Amino acid sequence: MHLHQGKKREETLDYIHSMLGQLRIMAKGEDCDMLAYLIEMAYVEVNDIIHGERPSRLTQQKRHTSP
Repeated sequence: MHLHQGKKREETLDYIHSMLGQLRIMAKGEDCDMLAYLIEMAYVEVNDIIHGERPSRLTQQKRHTSP
């Protein structure tokens, strides 16, 4: 991956993370518990991707292999 592509990806993920944080606050403020929970899960997921704790994409083999 080129440096420019890596920087753009990082910026995109940071933006998604920020927007999800704001949406989570809005959903909680409107007492939309399930929506807030689902947004929280996406927020945690993107945070894990940003910090390298989870791949952004599963390989084809992992998707079709049962545990």
